[in-house]
Amino acid sequence: MANTIVNNLEVLGSRVREKFGDKIISSDIALDELTVVVDKKDILEVCKTLHDDPDFDFKTMIDLCGVDYSAYGDVEWTTDGATGSGFSRGVSTAGHSDTEGQPSNTTSATTTTGKKGGLVVVYHLLSITHNIRIRLKTLSADPLILDSVVSVWAVANWYEREAFDLFGIMFEGHPDLRRLLTDYGFIGHPFRKDFPISGHVEMRYDADKKRVIYEPVSIEPRTLVPRVIRDDHRYLNEHKKEGNR
Repeated sequence: MANTIVNNLEVLGSRVREKFGDKIISSDIALDELTVVVDKKDILEVCKTLHDDPDFDFKTMIDLCGVDYSAYGDVEWTTDGATGSGFSRGVSTAGHSDTEGQPSNTTSATTTTGKKGGLVVVYHLLSITHNIRIRLKTLSADPLILDSVVSVWAVANWYEREAFDLFGIMFEGHPDLRRLLTDYGFIGHPFRKDFPISGHVEMRYDADKKRVIYEPVSIEPRTLVPRVIRDDHRYLNEHKKEGNR
């Protein structure tokens, strides 16, 4: 089954490269999907062809989202998975390590474009006809302004509004590009890496003024370092069982 999926994706990759030529910056198979990187100036044309051409027939948009690579690869964000003692993303000038002084299981992070960059838009498409998926990515750029694909997939309307709201990504030609999830008058874009986790303001109800008011946030920002502690009775009992075998 896995070989069939890979073969289908390799065929799709060949068709995409043959159809679009130098509009395709790079392509590779990752997570059982073909990932194709396209320059932002070509994104609308590529999307229209993928939708209309019967060789592709990607009539369904599964998702459109933004990604901020501006801090990708920094010490706080190098963990790819949980280490033996949990995982650590705490900022430290000396790096970070597991308990007992062993280096944590981390790797240098790079984007699919091969470098640390700014904002990227990712499109996940599905062809029900051919039972296959494709992932499109734009090149990193900030500020990121690119053509709206609402004319291709109507569902992109809210996806693009969400990306605009949370990342500040602009979509030219969108029929109603305004915030979707944050409050009226919200300042900034909360999914950007430079946006503080605690935000800039906090909201509360003032009983004297009898209305909701906004004030500067009173929470001191700090970096959490989560750990998985495996020393409770469930794990201890398992270790004893293994030791008695």
